[in-house]
Amino acid sequence: MTTQEYQRETTTMGPSCPVTKAPDILASVLVVGLNYAPEPTGNAPYTTKLAEGLTGLGHQVEVFTGYPHYPQWQIAEGYSGLSTRQIINGVPVHRLRHTVPAVPRTLNRLLMELTFGLHAALRPWAKHDVVLVVSPGLFASAFAVAKARLKRIPVAIWIQDLYSRGLEETGGSGAITKAMKWVESRILKSCTGITVIHGRFRDYVVEELEVSGKNVDVIRNWTHIQHTPDFDRDAVRARFGWSPEETIALHAGNMGVKQGLENVVEAARLADAFDSRVRFVLLGDGNRREALHVAGDGIRSLSFIKPLSDREYSEALRAADVLIVNERPELREMSVPSKLTSYFATGLPVVAATNSESATADEVRASGAGILVDPQRPSALLRGVERLRNNASEAERLGQAGPAYASTVLSEAAAIDAYSHWLADLSGARRQLN
Repeated sequence: MTTQEYQRETTTMGPSCPVTKAPDILASVLVVGLNYAPEPTGNAPYTTKLAEGLTGLGHQVEVFTGYPHYPQWQIAEGYSGLSTRQIINGVPVHRLRHTVPAVPRTLNRLLMELTFGLHAALRPWAKHDVVLVVSPGLFASAFAVAKARLKRIPVAIWIQDLYSRGLEETGGSGAITKAMKWVESRILKSCTGITVIHGRFRDYVVEELEVSGKNVDVIRNWTHIQHTPDFDRDAVRARFGWSPEETIALHAGNMGVKQGLENVVEAARLADAFDSRVRFVLLGDGNRREALHVAGDGIRSLSFIKPLSDREYSEALRAADVLIVNERPELREMSVPSKLTSYFATGLPVVAATNSESATADEVRASGAGILVDPQRPSALLRGVERLRNNASEAERLGQAGPAYASTVLSEAAAIDAYSHWLADLSGARRQLN
């Protein structure tokens, strides 16, 4: 679906998120986040579903967001000017112009966050009971937090990634990491409430960033892909050019630095060398896609697929045999891949090339839906996929565990309900402030 088609279709649609019982107190909520629909991956699907879900429960929701740019790192066709306003699934969405780095690096990504955050802070705000900021971006959030405090509005922050932990795990200098830790701690301490997506994140925020534990809640992310029943697996595989004899090992989502997808490219190279029947597929986009294309040139067991619509994405996932998570070996607590929530709902087994002590490894173990392999050895990734290909009963057992875990732990309705009550409770602080 093109950006223009998405705008036309969603302008007249109502909220699509499943709703549960609304809280006794309904809040007027301003959501400030850099990413929103129609961006297909990263934070955007979650921020979008949350805004729509809260609207469906009766809260008054308004969104300040950026121009669609991720994961292609260029502003989508059809967006121009300094700002624009849309109604998407019943939610008023104000899009604010910001810089977008052609080649994302630390400094130009910081500039992007700062320009969006400043633009959001300078815009007139209607009267709201609570402001919810989404991080990343952390530095954009700082402007919204400061303005909310000046206006004496309770402000909450939704943490999807930890910046200082990311610097620690990706080899940032000690001085820069220490400074980031101080900045992140100060921003979080300025918030009325904090929610994180995993218990490991909460531990870090409380123990390392020294934020009071009473202000930090854990609300899990959920699967945002809806799988349609009219699915012809053979037809989908034929459409992608996958033969019945091949075992398709698919990685979906962002192709950035922290994914370390060179490991997948090398696993595919080994599959060629050993005449394996495994085909590795990289689905998505990102700042490393072109480099991965170059590295994988001539490898028969490697394919690339550009970003797909939600329906096609769902079909591609379910038409595969094994779903892959790959992370750089030094990553432990920087983030939990959002793709896992969609993976678990497919009923397919997961092979995770990640540090055994990472939050991702904890999630795979907790779900019982996959196996872990050494992220520093492409041969381990290939062997892990071949192990599941050659052990149908194990693959089926792992695959069946995923939907059960998704429905009990990663339920969208439960998450939206939790956010509804959490924000309503925080909005009560406005009466105390005024």
